[in-house]
Amino acid sequence: MKKEYIIPIFVPHLGCPYKCTFCDQVNITGKTKMVTAKDVKETIEYYLKNFKDDSKYVQVAFFGGSFTGIDEKFQNELLEAANEYIKAGKVKSIRISTRPDYINKDILKRLKKYNVKTIELGVQSTNDYILSKCKRGHTFADVKKASRLIRIYGFTLGHQMMIGLPESTKLDEIQTAKQLIKLKPKIVRIYPVLVIKDTQLAREYEEGEYIPLTVEQAVERSKEVMQLFNRAKIHVIRLGLQNTEEISAPNLEQSKVIAGPYHPAFRQLVEGSMWYDEIVARIKKFNVKVMQVTITANPENINSIIGHKKENILRLKEIYDVDVIVKPDENIKKGKFEIEIEKTYEQALEEREKLVK
Repeated sequence: MKKEYIIPIFVPHLGCPYKCTFCDQVNITGKTKMVTAKDVKETIEYYLKNFKDDSKYVQVAFFGGSFTGIDEKFQNELLEAANEYIKAGKVKSIRISTRPDYINKDILKRLKKYNVKTIELGVQSTNDYILSKCKRGHTFADVKKASRLIRIYGFTLGHQMMIGLPESTKLDEIQTAKQLIKLKPKIVRIYPVLVIKDTQLAREYEEGEYIPLTVEQAVERSKEVMQLFNRAKIHVIRLGLQNTEEISAPNLEQSKVIAGPYHPAFRQLVEGSMWYDEIVARIKKFNVKVMQVTITANPENINSIIGHKKENILRLKEIYDVDVIVKPDENIKKGKFEIEIEKTYEQALEEREKLVK
């Protein structure tokens, strides 16, 4: 299987006439310069020179703005610059992100001509009240219509949703995930809300009208949503915003994040929590008081099993008084693990009694 490489092209806040309460695309993307067709070519050339793997699937991705809402001539210039590399066999396809209300048949026909393959929709929530509260400027009906058209025209459909929007509850987010699953996206991004400087949400936070989630709350909510997507075999390609100088810990001088569940390894926290739950459930099924176990898993899952800064290992010891040995084994499928009892407390007690005698 070929490894996928993404060449990111950031088009900050172009094409979107709305100012969502949580949004500041300049701070989120870290980009302020107007991108040009020349920039697109230079970026692609730079990345192609630095990709090490010859057996690769390369996709150019236009991120950061509502791509199909920008001037059509400008869109075509950017797409044509990227498409030249597809014609030359150096790039396989193009990915864009846009708003649900900026998709129609004519737009999709034009995108097809430039070898766009993947279209991600900024959904955020399927609750119309929450969308209105955040000044999104579209409804869930727009999401359903756009998603259906994207799939009919043969594109790969992606959705982006948010955790912790104003007045959004855990049940709202679970409902959003369930409703998105029915629309059959292939990929999903989950973004916990961060309070960004100079946004309306920042003002609401400072006035006490909005209380952001803690990291722990965001992990728990994201975990439940991610489990729904996993069961539906929908790939969650990102959890949390990309770390940049601007999107970093609120206590750092250059950070534009005022508050919210920022963490540099947010995905690992979520996946680690999911593994922890699975391990605890398996240990409880042993029906004996376990003292030590060995967990064997695919090497790619080892870090998540151990947890961020060994959090899972430490929690198992603190809460259940269980010592854990973790071993990698490439023969075990990703996402699976084997667990064996090395010692029970009963065995330890018997050994101690023998020593006393």
